[in-house]
Amino acid sequence: MSDVTYLGADRMPSPGAGLSFGIDIGGTGVKGAIVDLRTGDFVGERHRIETPQPATPEAVGRTVTEIVDHFGWTGPVGLTLPGVVKDGILRTAANIDDAWIDTDVRALFSSQLGGRGVTVLNDADAAGLAELRYGGGAHVEEGLVVLLTLGTGIGSAVMYNGTLIPNTEFGHIEVRGKIAEKRASAKVRKDNDWSFEKWAEKLSEVLRMYERLFSPDLFIAGGGISRKADKWIPHLTNSVPVVPAQLRNTAGIVGAAMAVADDL
Repeated sequence: MSDVTYLGADRMPSPGAGLSFGIDIGGTGVKGAIVDLRTGDFVGERHRIETPQPATPEAVGRTVTEIVDHFGWTGPVGLTLPGVVKDGILRTAANIDDAWIDTDVRALFSSQLGGRGVTVLNDADAAGLAELRYGGGAHVEEGLVVLLTLGTGIGSAVMYNGTLIPNTEFGHIEVRGKIAEKRASAKVRKDNDWSFEKWAEKLSEVLRMYERLFSPDLFIAGGGISRKADKWIPHLTNSVPVVPAQLRNTAGIVGAAMAVADDL
């Protein structure tokens, strides 16, 4: 029997054993859902609202409140942002308004949500946490695991023996005079109309650099291009195994829910 409880006619789950709430804030959409931490699955459907333009802290804060209110959620909330988060402060901002830089995002969202507890972390870090527990890294008990989100750029999350090392920026590491994400992101493949085989050659060069610097035990490849992993992973020539991400567009929400539950 499920221990999920419901409130009123809306029949939305309330905070309870094994449940948490995550919101993934991106440049085009803000998405939230209740997550069953026993399985990594959503309880019901996610709710998505277009990211307001301009995507200022106050405007996005109102959108976050709207999503939380949609579910009638009364507990703490985990949130992801596309930037470096240190001590609750957003130090960089990608695909959102520059007004976010140096904003105390933990205080901002807590205030918008009536003073409740919030946890804020980088979006790739959240995806890494989720993939390590429920997805491509679920079989790994120890060692260094690197999640790479291959999209417009290259995002990264690093976990050692299950512990997150936050705010890595592997996409900005220089490889033969050019930063990695300008050499081998999914966008670069599309812009140059490369075959998957040619792109795998470029990505392999980047992965070999990561191997020399960090000696990882596993790469997890995320981003939309992971849906076509069978077309390019077999062409990689680096040494460390590469597996496709499994959670895909749910990973940020799930990781945010995990983070607030673990009080990261």
